[in-house]
Amino acid sequence: MGTRDLLFLTLICRLAWADLYLAPNSCHGRCHETFDKHHPCHCNSKCQRFGNCCEDYESLCAHDGFSRSSDAITKEELLTISEKIYKADINKARKEDIILNSQNRISPSETNDQVDRCPEPLYSYVNEELFSKPTYAAFINLLNNYHRVTGQGEHFSPQQLGEQDTFLQEIMKTAVMKELYDFLHQKNRYSSEQEFVSDLKNMWFGLYSRGSDERDSSGFEHVFSGEVKKGKVAGFHNWIRFYLQEKKGLVDYYSHNYDGPWDSYPDVLGMQFNWDGFYKEVGSAFIGSSPEFEFALYSLCFISRPGRVCHLSLGGYPVAIQTYTWDKITYGNGKKYIATAYVVSSTN
Repeated sequence: MGTRDLLFLTLICRLAWADLYLAPNSCHGRCHETFDKHHPCHCNSKCQRFGNCCEDYESLCAHDGFSRSSDAITKEELLTISEKIYKADINKARKEDIILNSQNRISPSETNDQVDRCPEPLYSYVNEELFSKPTYAAFINLLNNYHRVTGQGEHFSPQQLGEQDTFLQEIMKTAVMKELYDFLHQKNRYSSEQEFVSDLKNMWFGLYSRGSDERDSSGFEHVFSGEVKKGKVAGFHNWIRFYLQEKKGLVDYYSHNYDGPWDSYPDVLGMQFNWDGFYKEVGSAFIGSSPEFEFALYSLCFISRPGRVCHLSLGGYPVAIQTYTWDKITYGNGKKYIATAYVVSSTN
């Protein structure tokens, strides 16, 4: 082969190499890949912020990185599954089980005033027979297993660890959680119920450090039990916890700035309160829902829309849930813990 032939062959190889490794302009198979400045468009979680996503990013990657369109969880599917979960919540409070005394409503601009505008407790009556139901009882057993001030490490006894497992076992017996698992299984998020429960335990109960080097926090503690960080209440988005603390004289209800449109339970309330000396500017919570209902909706949104607003439908009314991921450490194969999850409304 002569010199001219060798040069020609080299040129052909270079062209073929360039064509083979041409910078891709699609997100197919590229969801959440590392940023590469040589690519004309991108498929990582920051591309929307910088406006350089590939055209098919939304359809392929915006649903937690599942590239197969059949695995992506659409807005319509979230509306449908949330209605199914809503209808499946047979353990929720009946209208006569709870009497609320919401009293004074304030504007969003007044939520930081720290003024007690409600002389009476929020809960005039709660039928405590609800708390004898297995999921309620298992949930309540968990609430006193935490130090509320961040910076104090959490150390669980074998009994307390067992209470976590009991809670998960009890809620998985309910129609609410079966609806959620069946949906996520169909969307190829989990291959078995055992895998699903194991992941729930990690994302909700896995410990991480919110205040110091101590493992002092978890998603469950923050969302359901509540914490105090830098002199303010953090999390605390559960009606059962609120009622039990108010009954003990540890919670002082100040006002509310949002009341949902539902005329039965579960409802949604955005409120201001003092928790044993610490103020909560806006604490949104479902009212009258079962523990499994809240756990299911927050989990659904964290799994399908982590770190974003998740739009759902409950009884024909729209509702949104905001979740945030804990990004400093991970578990498993890079999975993230729940930092928080709560109901959002047009006013909070």
